[in-house]
Formats: sequence, C-alpha cells, structure tokens
Amino acid sequence: MADENVNEMNDQMRVRRQKMEAIRDDLGLDPFGKRFERTDLAKDIHGKFDNFSVEELESQDNRVTIAGRIVGKRGAGKIIFADIRDVSGNIQVYAKRDDLGDNYALIKRADLGDFLGFSGKVMKTEAGETTILVSQITWLSKALRPLPDKYHGLTDIDTRYRKRYLDLIANDDSFDKFVKRSKIVSAIRNYMDQNHFLEVETPILQTQAGGAAARPFITHHNALDIDMYMRIATELYLKRLIVGGMERVYEIGRIFRNEGMDPKHNPEFTTLESYAAYMDFTDVMDETEGIFKAAAAVVSDDLTVNYQGLDIDLGKPFARRHMFDLIKEVTGVDFWPAMDLEEARKLADDNGIHYEEYWGVGHIAYEFFDDKVESTIVQPTFVYGYPVEVSPLAKKNDDDPRVTDRFELFIAGGEYANAFTELNDPIDQRERFEAQAAERANGNDEAESIDEDFIEALEHGMPPTGGLGIGIDRLVMLLTDSSTIRDVVLFPTMK
Repeated sequence: MADENVNEMNDQMRVRRQKMEAIRDDLGLDPFGKRFERTDLAKDIHGKFDNFSVEELESQDNRVTIAGRIVGKRGAGKIIFADIRDVSGNIQVYAKRDDLGDNYALIKRADLGDFLGFSGKVMKTEAGETTILVSQITWLSKALRPLPDKYHGLTDIDTRYRKRYLDLIANDDSFDKFVKRSKIVSAIRNYMDQNHFLEVETPILQTQAGGAAARPFITHHNALDIDMYMRIATELYLKRLIVGGMERVYEIGRIFRNEGMDPKHNPEFTTLESYAAYMDFTDVMDETEGIFKAAAAVVSDDLTVNYQGLDIDLGKPFARRHMFDLIKEVTGVDFWPAMDLEEARKLADDNGIHYEEYWGVGHIAYEFFDDKVESTIVQPTFVYGYPVEVSPLAKKNDDDPRVTDRFELFIAGGEYANAFTELNDPIDQRERFEAQAAERANGNDEAESIDEDFIEALEHGMPPTGGLGIGIDRLVMLLTDSSTIRDVVLFPTMK
C-alpha cells in the first residue's frame, strides 16, 4: 500500500485491498494474473447461439472460453450469475458451487470491475438469455477502485473527458462512438488506397510553420539551439512530394494550433490532407464526395444521418454553389460587379459586418459569407469562388482573377472540408506570401510568412494539382451525432 496512504482510502477501497491480499495469501494466486487464451468474444457467442432453443443447446457440444470485466453480479450461496464485458459486448455467466468446488471461491470473492476468465457450455436460461454454464474460472486481475454507478453511468462531464477510461467502462454510447471513429478512418484509408493515393508521413516538428493561417505552438531544440514549431498543417510538405513525382499522396495525422477552444476546436486535432497531380478543384469535389460517402457507409446503410435534429442526406449528389451567388440569395448584396474598397466597406457598415483596416474587398465579401450565409446551409454543399485575399495557396480563377479555384464543404451550418486547385506558379506564390507577410506586419499574427524552401521547390516545377483538407474530428462528430469535439477525441485537452 506504499503508493497511497490507507487513511485517504474510502471503505470500498480498503476492502478491495484486503481482498487482493486474500487472493494472494489464501488462494495462492497473483491478483494481477497472467496470459489467458480465450476462444470467443461475447458478440460471437450471441451471434452463434441466440437463435437456438434450450433443447438444441443441450444437445450440442458448444464449450467456449471467454474473458472480461465483471460489470454485474447477482445471487449468493450456491449460485451466482454475473455479466461479463469484453470489447464486443456483454455475456451472462452462471456459476454453481456444486459444479466448481474450490474454484467457486474466485467468483464469490470477485468485485465489480475485476477481470476473470470463464470456460463452460453455452445454455439458455428459463428467461431465454444465452448464458455460459461455467465449469472453470481463472483469476486475471483485481480492480482496486469501484466502477462508476451502473445505474447512473458517468454523468460528470469533466470526469468523462479527464478519465476517459471510466467513460468507456460506464457509457456504451461513448465506447461505440470511438469504435465507429476507428472504422470511419479505416474506410477513408481504404477509399484513398483504392484510388491510388500513397499514404505518407511528414514532419510534426518544423522549422517554419506554414500551410494555414493559425498560431503555432513553439518549442526549442536543444542540440540545434533553434526554435521549432508544431505543425499547423501538412500542406507544404505534401506539395513538396508532388514536386518529387509522387503524384498522389495523403496523410492522416495530428495538427496543433495554439488557439481558442470551443465545441468544434481542440488545440490538437486530426486532419486528412491529400494532393493529386493533374487534378483541379472540380475533380477534388468528386474525391471529397467519395470520401464522405465511404465514411457514412460505416454508420448508415442509406447514407442518411441525423445530426443535432437535422436529417442529412449524404447519399445524394452534393450541391455546388458559388459564394457570390449564395451571398446575394441570403443578403441581397451583390459582389459580382467590380467595386472599390470604399464601396465594400459601406456595404459592410450597412449590414453590420465587421472588418479590419488591412482588409481588402475580398476579405469583406468572405466575411459576409461567414457571418450571414454559412449557418443557413444544411445539406452537403460545395461552396466555391473564394476571394484571393483569403486563399494564399490557391490558384486564381481563369475567368475572374478576384477569386480562386477553391471550395469548402458545408453541412448543417459547419465547414467540413477545404480544397483548391493548388497554386503552382512560384512567382505568384512569392507575391501571395509577401502579401501575407504585409498582413502580418499590419497586425494579423495568423498570416503566413515567406517559406523560401517551398518556393524553391515550386521553381523546380509542380504539375497542376488538386489538394484537399478534411477535419476528421468534425466528420466523426457529424456521423455520430456529437455536439462537441471532446466527445470524439479520446483524450481532449483539459485545463
């Protein structure tokens, strides 16, 4: 008990410590067990035997071996029923002292939360529940703390996020969300692999943060005596690989941004970024739609999901709308005609739109969309025609140089993907970086700085390329009807 003062324990913890010692001293067993080989999971047993009758099960040789945590226990004296949970679900076991002899002491002494192994024959109870009639019990591990109340679950939000292991034990919905998250990511990988994209890894620690407008986390490399940055995007390194001839690459990885937190933002989050040579942003729309449909198929046969009370149809073709058209439809303000900065500012003033001194017309047009339009989009919609001022890495549109060949995907009032025909002109790229640097000098500390190595890479030649970024956490939120990112990140950042 050296790790914790006995006076600080509650009564349940003291009793559990005493039981641990009794297992060791009276039964001669290691309270924390060793390797155990099982033959079946709970879900497999239910799948094989739930439809069998009592008589059919009695006539079969259906011995199984399972292992898991005790989450329910009933009975005393000569018989005990217990609910055993493994990764696949719950199964009931039925232990009789007359069948088990001294081995019966193991389940009798066990507390909720302890891990045991069971071998026995599958049977049906009078109530028709598939159950294992136990013939052998193996002690596996002692739980020294009690589980959360099984009737109320783990309802304290702060504890759910800080102690996710308790949340997973107590809340089946939470456990299911993270299983779905894993399957969603696997489905995305499978889709990308089938479409001939190569999965790669790029640096998390970088000497220059770039590829997005965001504040980085800064650290220091002692051996090199230089400051380094946790990456805010994977973009610029992935584009270097396109220059190197890889043609189709993607990365699913963690991004770090030293910014505020809210229901859709965590300082550490997961993105998918992909780049494909010889594609443009319209091709990437097709790619994005395919990814979302593949992910939705994990949770819905008809690709329809309910998110916060809204029925979202991911099975139909996604709408494609120009930003200026949407602004005009929703607000009546028309950004199609050319206008100077003073005209744009007056429109902003008249419509209650905030703007900064360094903003151009494109910034103001985008703010109209962000403030007035974005929240009105419910069904999956690709919004394209983003102004140059807010798209420093995207290629200008051939027909309207005020905007870029960029889109974002909006669903249920939120943004789920960002993509564009990549800027592969190193001269134009330098000018964009310089414009960003000027913004930085004028107070925008999220603006990009000039990345000379990336420009040099572009000068070696990058083919026309379509790029895509998807927030994996937000996609999982959508597909699991989660209102906060903390519900889909296993260990969210906490104060």
